[in-house]
Amino acid sequence: MGQAVGIVELFGLVAAFAAADAGCKAANVTLEEFDKNKPANADALPVPLIVAIKFRGSVTDVEAAVEAAVRRANEITGVITSYIIPRPEADTEKMLKISGLDKTK
Repeated sequence: MGQAVGIVELFGLVAAFAAADAGCKAANVTLEEFDKNKPANADALPVPLIVAIKFRGSVTDVEAAVEAAVRRANEITGVITSYIIPRPEADTEKMLKISGLDKTK
């Protein structure tokens, strides 16, 4: 705890891996578990899976990682949104641990 978190929500798992790689190479950050969401309107999306990647580190490093990840994801499928939380509150930290990737359908 005490580290900034940067979240990038994008289309597709391949783009998520490429964006995560770019972000980790751009800054001194650690990568947290991916999260996924298949929305009801999945067929209308460029890729029917939304993935969130999360970086941890100093605010400066997280900003650089998110910027690199967004740039890379936009080259592949596109970004929905990105956000940086400089110091997540304890209850927010609990929510950041939730992931849909560890659940089976």
